[in-house]
Amino acid sequence: MVCKLLVSREEDTVDVNAQGGSYRNALQAAAYGGNESVVRLLLARGAEVNAQGGEFGNALQAATYEGNESVVRLLLERGAEVNVQGGEFGNALQAATYKGNESVVRLLL
Repeated sequence: MVCKLLVSREEDTVDVNAQGGSYRNALQAAAYGGNESVVRLLLARGAEVNAQGGEFGNALQAATYEGNESVVRLLLERGAEVNVQGGEFGNALQAATYKGNESVVRLLL
């Protein structure tokens, strides 16, 4: 609810790509948490699907680590790069295999 209020304001006062914190940006935090509706909202408001940085490197890696299939699908549909390197696990496939998320590994392959 709070996220929706912030990004739905008429003035563009909220930078959905602002950097900071361990997740690096709002999209990575939402992807890690499996919040598909928030991920959709952020992408609709211009969040960069392949933004780099933070503990997981990017939103796709954060979603794969937690096994959030619906978010992984959404990010892939929106152009997330599977082979982008960065973060603690190197790439999305490595994050998914580390946690044993077989269904997510299948989505990535």
